Amino acid sequence: MTGSIYLVARDFDKSMDFYEKLFQEPADRANGRFAVFGIPGLSLCVMNGYFDALYPERVECWGEERPEFDDLAAIAESENTRKVFINLAVPDLPAEYERIAGLRIAEDLTEIRYIEVFSPYWYFTFSDPDGNPIEITGGMEDKY
Repeated sequence: MTGSIYLVARDFDKSMDFYEKLFQEPADRANGRFAVFGIPGLSLCVMNGYFDALYPERVECWGEERPEFDDLAAIAESENTRKVFINLAVPDLPAEYERIAGLRIAEDLTEIRYIEVFSPYWYFTFSDPDGNPIEITGGMEDKY
């Protein structure tokens, strides 16, 4: 089985700017409705939550409409409960932390933190423009 995770964005251009800086690569924006980032081990997509409402003549749908799945504008406007984390791994966590901090895309960037339950785990977190939490984990040469 293959697939992807996609996020419904309230502000598509702002989200695209955020993720293009985060992943250090541009994405194909597919006429402004949808974009795919093909990161090794993960396909993360961003859906423009207002495209279908703004351009109904460009969207063809078959089957019964289900607002809880199909009304992307309402989904984009709904409260983000942060129940899904985007988890990314890097080889050098301190270097990635400095890179993210330098981009100034994360207003709620935490410090590098540590937890041990089954094994040592170093990470930091922040949110994307829609409030989706992102956790970056990776290698640490020395413990703080």
